[in-house]
Amino acid sequence: MAENKTRVTGVLADDFIAAVEHPVRRQDGVVLRALMAELTGQEPEMWGPTIVGFGRVHYKYATGREGDTAAVGFSPRKASLSLYGLTNAPGAAALLGRLGKHKTGAGCLYINRLADVDEAVLAELISLGYRYSTTVLHSR
Repeated sequence: MAENKTRVTGVLADDFIAAVEHPVRRQDGVVLRALMAELTGQEPEMWGPTIVGFGRVHYKYATGREGDTAAVGFSPRKASLSLYGLTNAPGAAALLGRLGKHKTGAGCLYINRLADVDEAVLAELISLGYRYSTTVLHSR
């Protein structure tokens, strides 16, 4: 079976964030790094070259494919901030309705910049997503 391409690397998340070219994405990355660390109680790890993840979850599909992934995380991409693990928990849809300007797709939440969203609602989504990933999904 093929091995998961997105794995923890030895790169320091703070070094990755500091090297983000776009100044708004870089600053938003600094804020998200602090917020996610505070809410999850986890230090960031780089998953692949561009994903800053918090916590680890082991998954196993009915097909037999299994692996590890970050419980929640983000990537300051050129087009937008991509946030992972925040849209699947029960209750996430109601919070997304109050978040502010965003898009969703393929299990990701996309925002242009943190100034476009309600950070208190974002914090609720992070906490909810982390709890869901580390308790409900982990227990499957």
